[in-house]
Amino acid sequence: MTDVREVTCRPLRRRTLWSFVGLGAAGVSLAVVRMAYSGLDVWLGVGLLPALVGIASLRAVTAQVSADAYGLHSRTLLRRRSVPWRDVADLRVRLKYANNSRIQDVRRVILVLRDGHKRLLPLPQGWSSDDPDFDAKLDALRALHRRYGAPESNHIPVVSYRTAGRGWAGSVGLCVLLLACAGLAAWFVPSTASDAQAWKAATPCTAETPATERGECLTTLRSVIAQTEANRPKRRSWLYFADSRPLERLAVSREDAQEFQPGDSVELTFWRGRVREVAGERHVWREHIPAAGDLAVIAAGCVLAAGYPGAQVLLRLRGRRLPDDEVIPSALPFAGVLVGTALWLLPLCYLHPTTLLASPVAITWAAAGLPATLGLFTWAWHATRVRTPGEAGAIEGFAEEEVFLAARFLEHTDYNPHGFGTHIVLGGGPPAVTPHPGPGRFAAKRIPVERLTVKDLRRARGDDGDSVPRSWHIAELDDAGTPVRLAAAPADLTRIIRELGPAKTPANAANTASTANPGP
Repeated sequence: MTDVREVTCRPLRRRTLWSFVGLGAAGVSLAVVRMAYSGLDVWLGVGLLPALVGIASLRAVTAQVSADAYGLHSRTLLRRRSVPWRDVADLRVRLKYANNSRIQDVRRVILVLRDGHKRLLPLPQGWSSDDPDFDAKLDALRALHRRYGAPESNHIPVVSYRTAGRGWAGSVGLCVLLLACAGLAAWFVPSTASDAQAWKAATPCTAETPATERGECLTTLRSVIAQTEANRPKRRSWLYFADSRPLERLAVSREDAQEFQPGDSVELTFWRGRVREVAGERHVWREHIPAAGDLAVIAAGCVLAAGYPGAQVLLRLRGRRLPDDEVIPSALPFAGVLVGTALWLLPLCYLHPTTLLASPVAITWAAAGLPATLGLFTWAWHATRVRTPGEAGAIEGFAEEEVFLAARFLEHTDYNPHGFGTHIVLGGGPPAVTPHPGPGRFAAKRIPVERLTVKDLRRARGDDGDSVPRSWHIAELDDAGTPVRLAAAPADLTRIIRELGPAKTPANAANTASTANPGP
């Protein structure tokens, strides 16, 4: 692709897209005709649906991206843009995972400008991880960029949901939405607590009770069940009253509707203009009065739920200096902080919804729980720090006993055929790749350490794939001229690289010692 001089990217299946455009035009015509002769009816919606499909298809079929010696040119239905190569800093791949199991991922090209702005090109698009047409177009675009511009990276950066370059607008929006829900639930806690206390304190009305105050006392009327209607669980069930007195029907649960029978004599209790209780000989139905503790728990739960997208934003802020394609740590440790906080915060909110800052018991409870949350947060902060490649703790010396370390070669090699290896065994013999964590060297394949040379140690990137855990690092090796990547946890990777020298055996160690300390 180094001799490419011009590249043009057009959408695939253009005939299919044009057919959808024609279908959309027919839908628009149908909608216009129906509105002219019949006004608004169901056929208007039938016509608008293909019209929307046609507009989307027209936008897709008119998209085009081309590149030549002068720069990169993109065209869509409403806009045309041209960018000279000198203004292009890099070309990256955005990886988005699809819900369809037959499509592994969706790949698009990100245009990074010198001023820091980023644009998502409409084409080319790859609909799987192995799309030769997308790979060929991307290689051609990068070849032109190398010839006429100055790329920032010598590899293809891949930006996915695990990398530092992913935007955080979605996480911020979700966090704000959950906090708004928490605020709304907390707003109703005092009034709900007041209503619950008023219901418990309500007494039957007397003849001396003024008419203006009868809503706050209990009024009892008798009636007869005329009919019951027990519907499916997702639908309301009803109790119908004889002669529609004192009301026609009352919504109840399916189980309550099945307990009452036509002809049952019941007593209805009214409070604040609504039926709050229906009492019969065999069953009593009571309307659920929301408790303030329930709303307080909902509010606290929304706040805790907002903490997870907030933690994702925090991790991206911590990794703002990282390259866009480097994998950032997972936010799961902060999920543990939120779960641990929920164990003491939710019961506290349920039992003391309105006296969190006034009750000595609530204050003592919170004072005991906050240090635990702070300790968990400190642990999560340390667990999600960005580790420098090569950074590790104390490394044990060479041992004769076999040690199995979780590690994977990411390329297919003669000692890692079809990526079968999941662990590397050290000690008790030469280093080897195994498909199991031991014990024993069953199905192990020796690593030809004499062919390997360490070129670089780095953090995981988006192009290393999702099979590499976020906390692992990558060693780039040269296997007799073939680049090979080895992935493992930082401390394990440092130990493996240390052992990937000449094979160490007890005999070799003895020879080395005798050479270093010759006898008289």
